[in-house]
Amino acid sequence: MPAPERIPPRRVTPPSPSADGAEELLTRGELTVLGRIRESSNAALLCRAELDGRSAQCVYKPVAGERPLWDFPDGTLAQREVAAYEVSEATGWHLVPPTVLRPDGPYGAGMCQLWIDVAGDASLLALIDAEEPGPGWKAVGFAEVGDGRTALLVHADDERLRRLAVLDAVINNADRKGGHLLPTDDGRLYAIDHGVTFNAEDKLRTLLWGWAGEPLTAEAVAAMDALTAALAPGEPLADRLGGLITAGELKALRGRVTALRETGRHPEPSGNWPAIPWPPI
Repeated sequence: MPAPERIPPRRVTPPSPSADGAEELLTRGELTVLGRIRESSNAALLCRAELDGRSAQCVYKPVAGERPLWDFPDGTLAQREVAAYEVSEATGWHLVPPTVLRPDGPYGAGMCQLWIDVAGDASLLALIDAEEPGPGWKAVGFAEVGDGRTALLVHADDERLRRLAVLDAVINNADRKGGHLLPTDDGRLYAIDHGVTFNAEDKLRTLLWGWAGEPLTAEAVAAMDALTAALAPGEPLADRLGGLITAGELKALRGRVTALRETGRHPEPSGNWPAIPWPPI
């Protein structure tokens, strides 16, 4: 797929990710390609969606630009991105920006997701020269920082990140990196890049291990109860997910939710799969 010429994006006022009509704008709006997001491992295009006088920037990832992966079926990453949004919405946490499938994008079928502007001064991850994290931080592990030195990788002890850690366990996120965390000026946190999720095998890789083994919050337990009901056969969410992931993956999803509810604890690394993605940021 040829890369479009990079065009400086026009600043627009996007709708709130929770506002009515965001999904309709992404689904039906006319897409204009503004440029390519070169940091993405798969083809990702910055676009402008316009519909009935409304306009917003969005990210469009065409299926044709997906790299084949040995452990995921070809041409399924866009559907998994949408499935992650669906599950996030069902928890009530709204951690994933509005995300839809577009059968008619500029380069064919693909995922379309609302663009999120990131707060410039938010700090959720850090490398510190210490053996233990300070107040307000949770330890992930030690990392090499060059010249034979190591530093402790920590993430904020933040309720928004804690919700995301639970969501990642539910959707079996195999690639939760620091660059996928989008804190905003209004205090919200969004997360992106959910193409490698919902595998039937345990593949959880994340930087958010700080709560591993700790009891789930009452809020998280309630969210798992809500998900259990929403994932029952015949429920609207279950039907929508059935069109996005395989039957085996949907069964495994139900099993992960049940396991979280029964143990009542954040999962711990299994040891059967690298626990932290590379590169971590």
